[in-house]
Amino acid sequence: MASLLLRALRRPLRPFSSAPVSPIRFYSRTPSSSLLSSPFRLFSSAAASAAAPPSPAGTALDPGRIRNVAVIAHVDHGKTTLMDRLLRQCGADIPHERALDSISLERERGITIASKVTSISWTDNELNMVDTPGHADFGGEVERVVGMVEGAVLVVDAGEGPLAQTKFVVAKALKLGLRPILLLNKVDRPSVSEETCNEVESLVFDLFANLGATEEQLDFPVLYASAKEGWASLTYTKNPAADAWNMSPLLDAIIKHVPSPAANLEAPFQMLVSMMERDFYLGRILTGRISSGIIRIGDKIQSLRCTDNGTEKFEEGKVTKLMKKKGTSIIMIDSAGAGDIISVAGLTSPSIGHTVANVEVTNALPTVQLDPPTISMTFGVNDSPLAGRDGTHLTGGKIGDRLLAEAETNLAINVLPGQLSDSYEVQGRGELQLGILIENMRREGFELSVSPPRVMYKMENNQKLEPIEEVTIEVNDEHVGLVMEALSHRRAEVTDMGPVPGTTGRTRMSLTCPSRGLVGYRSVFSSDTRGTGFMHRAFLSYSKHRGLLGNVRKGVLISVGNGIITAHALMSLEARGTLFVSPGMETYEGMIVGEHSRDSDLDVNPVRTKELTNIRAPGKDENVRLSPPRLMSLEEAIGYVASDELIEVTPKAVRLRKRYLDANKRKMLKNKPKD
Repeated sequence: MASLLLRALRRPLRPFSSAPVSPIRFYSRTPSSSLLSSPFRLFSSAAASAAAPPSPAGTALDPGRIRNVAVIAHVDHGKTTLMDRLLRQCGADIPHERALDSISLERERGITIASKVTSISWTDNELNMVDTPGHADFGGEVERVVGMVEGAVLVVDAGEGPLAQTKFVVAKALKLGLRPILLLNKVDRPSVSEETCNEVESLVFDLFANLGATEEQLDFPVLYASAKEGWASLTYTKNPAADAWNMSPLLDAIIKHVPSPAANLEAPFQMLVSMMERDFYLGRILTGRISSGIIRIGDKIQSLRCTDNGTEKFEEGKVTKLMKKKGTSIIMIDSAGAGDIISVAGLTSPSIGHTVANVEVTNALPTVQLDPPTISMTFGVNDSPLAGRDGTHLTGGKIGDRLLAEAETNLAINVLPGQLSDSYEVQGRGELQLGILIENMRREGFELSVSPPRVMYKMENNQKLEPIEEVTIEVNDEHVGLVMEALSHRRAEVTDMGPVPGTTGRTRMSLTCPSRGLVGYRSVFSSDTRGTGFMHRAFLSYSKHRGLLGNVRKGVLISVGNGIITAHALMSLEARGTLFVSPGMETYEGMIVGEHSRDSDLDVNPVRTKELTNIRAPGKDENVRLSPPRLMSLEEAIGYVASDELIEVTPKAVRLRKRYLDANKRKMLKNKPKD
């Protein structure tokens, strides 16, 4: 494989082809498991071989023709679809819907996990567009890239209005002095009227005012669009004219309202690294916005970082490649100037937050300050009796290398040594973010054991503080009682409640709830609302500890036998609770095979077989009929396990088990209180 890539890169560059390029993703030390490792899928050696011809030497784009814009929104409000339409409007070849979602998990789940950068040309201007995630767990992606831009397009669903994550991304944009352009999306829905749009616009204005926006920021332009249909308008309409069925009004608004970057081409070159990925041939590929100066291939550059003792220089090198994302492809360039967003290859040590500059520069650029993580999990070696059968990466050293590589490209994740040998404490924003990391690792061939999520507390003035999240819930009226009862056990407090505008029989609730109370609640919520409700959450603040949670889970059925599970044994266990296994699966002592119908744990034998005798009995053998088991996904397992339990993760299976497999040892520790 490596020889093929080397031969491809040594060939002379050919004219750009419109065929889509499939990036090859890499991370250090584990080449065979690179498909999902790095969150930024911008460049690859394969893309380099199919890139367009380089630009003329010694040229740099006029900063006055550059616009750097981020697309920010709540989850499912239409950011990535909007990016597809903008790319198509500017002549890019879109191979499929959600073209920027290059990670397989993004396409499977329909969400954006990592920020993506691309550029499009419009009326002699270069628009560097940044597509950001909308889920609260991936807020670190928004924080890191929003510093690269001078403007933002705030996409809000005209039927739902601003939600929890909208507040988060708007706060980050306003804090950096950006003046967002409000785009009311999905106005083609039958339930959306002009009155609805006016009401949503007022809610956004109130949100801006509550977040301390300036007079200039409060005077934001408003556009109406249907990204799915591919049009935008300066005035409210549901059916624009045939010649106006395009995204031109939005592109023109970006040119008009987003300022060009304040750039000095005469100053020495400086760039803050905002994204990073690895490539076998090129090494580290560093992406960021050039703060000042011009960079050319062959220039001598250095790496700088801020320390407690000032600026530290830790590497010198030479620019070997300059690259830029154009539409859905990558082009090679010979030079780039201040204000542009480009990628540089030639250094081996810099990471996100470091400064790349000319050798005469002595000061590093200020780094991005991220919100602290709120939840942690412990990753360790899989030590169950079934370990080593499915995976290829089993040792603590390989697990540690993989986690450190992830922390290097994702600043929202912290990796610390665990209390036990070959274990690591991984801190993040939520169980979804850490669940994505675990899913990536199991697809790469890792086997590991994972502890349940633990909330990270703070102590201030001898008072225990815990992370509180803002939750927005919309359910049918008949499900309000169930949801309220479940959340009351999780120490939630209602701040607002009322009917959903424009609908009948739907209720919207705003609550504040401790992060520990929301762990594992999403699957319960989906079950309680029969899949008809939606719930969104975002970190709010640290507040006083609200006390112990109520009873949010029943006991479990624990296997005391080793071997193959039999239908004969499960037939007698069905009355005891809900089963997680089916006949033919393999089990071991200490593995969780079901949920008990009571609050206490129960030891059972799921491998018991029917006794055979040499005495003939009249009648026929009874026909065994079992209910389908409850097979848990990884996310459900993360939210389900208790403090004395672990998740065994392998490429082919996700199993629940007790931390201590021996029943006698568990009895000694049964009086230990749960978190």
